[in-house]
Amino acid sequence: MKKGFTLVELLIVLAVIAALMAVATPMALNAVKTAKASQVGQNLSALKSAVEQYVYSEKAVPKKISDLKDYLTNFDTIKDTYKLRYKDFDSTSQAIIVIVYDAADVTADAVANQYTLAGPITTNSIKTYGDGGDTIYGTSTTNLPGATVTVMKWW
Repeated sequence: MKKGFTLVELLIVLAVIAALMAVATPMALNAVKTAKASQVGQNLSALKSAVEQYVYSEKAVPKKISDLKDYLTNFDTIKDTYKLRYKDFDSTSQAIIVIVYDAADVTADAVANQYTLAGPITTNSIKTYGDGGDTIYGTSTTNLPGATVTVMKWW
């Protein structure tokens, strides 16, 4: 009698492996998307804190994302994917700063599920001053993940 596996046995093993892969692959892809959304949410939180620190330290509104360099430890890794827009202090001493994640690898809703202060920012609502002038961001999406920071002038 010869030792080894029959063709039927090998086909059964391959079928089982294929079934396991069919179940595992979507879960793994979903985990990667969730992790990316969580990372974007954490960066938005750090950027929100950096904006607040900047305003209360410098007594001015940050005009572009590079103004926050001294207020973030991970600035070099996030500087190219986040945009900052602002509306300067008005008559009520309020300023509005909008931070937007400008990449198409995560949806605004996925980020909002991970970070409660984040939400979809429409490109029409951010046509103020800041990074990129009046241009709309590099994606064709009208809803981008982002966070809005409102600060009060106290000085």
